[in-house]
Amino acid sequence: MSQHSKPKAVIPAGGIDCHMHVFGELDAYPPSPKRSYTPRVATLEDYLAMIGMLGLERNVFVQASAYGTDNACMLDAMRLRGHLCRGVAVIEPDIAESELDAMHALGVRGVRLNIATFSLTDTDGLRDQLRRTIAKVAPRGWHVQIFAGQQMLALLRSEIEASACPIVIDHMGLAVATAGLDQPGFVMLRELLGLGHVWVKVSGFYRVSHNASDFSDATAYARALIETNPERCVWGTDWPHTGSHGGAVSDGPPLIEYRKLDDGILLDLLADAAGPHLRRVLVENPERLYQF
Repeated sequence: MSQHSKPKAVIPAGGIDCHMHVFGELDAYPPSPKRSYTPRVATLEDYLAMIGMLGLERNVFVQASAYGTDNACMLDAMRLRGHLCRGVAVIEPDIAESELDAMHALGVRGVRLNIATFSLTDTDGLRDQLRRTIAKVAPRGWHVQIFAGQQMLALLRSEIEASACPIVIDHMGLAVATAGLDQPGFVMLRELLGLGHVWVKVSGFYRVSHNASDFSDATAYARALIETNPERCVWGTDWPHTGSHGGAVSDGPPLIEYRKLDDGILLDLLADAAGPHLRRVLVENPERLYQF
């Protein structure tokens, strides 16, 4: 795992990391045959040591795409964390209500659609999946988290705007740092953020950046989103920082490499972008969205 430094910024008490994953031993938690990568072990213990260095206290587990709809690894980690965590699952369309009840009791408060991970392009199918997922989770007060690029988000815009539950957009909608703040997809994202029920994770600076040395070119995008609606932005480390992957395969892809990133530096990038809104982004907003 990477080395981590203490952030230079003053981190407010009760801070929440809203996007992270854990990966267990392959024999204990076998990955999905339809995965786009094979995960290396990334333990809860290693993660807790990292956020202890950062000064964060709580976290939101996000179901990793490598496990498909088998949420066992995440749910076992949630049992260990108890009231200090929440979770975002990936589910089958016909999942039993009793299974959702059990997840809710552990702290699951949302469902993720991994569109970008698998380079999905069936627009009609994705629109239908999004509508059905919203109908499934809205009565529970859950949200739907969408990992998709700007083009696909534009195609799903009508469903997002009409959603009966909160919609959370991953990683700044995968904005492109070299394309400017007026790139159409980013303008659309800011418009959606102004609706009130749409949230954005101002995470994944290194996914937006084209400056591999410090990712500072992504700061303007995070700042613009926070300024658009500071009450609808949250942040996450994205630990353990999976490397490039994409396209579903079924023949056992190789073990993925994790990016060697310093999460203290990533948190300082957020602090620079958030300015006076840092406590909102790290504490107040996630407390409301994830129902801590």
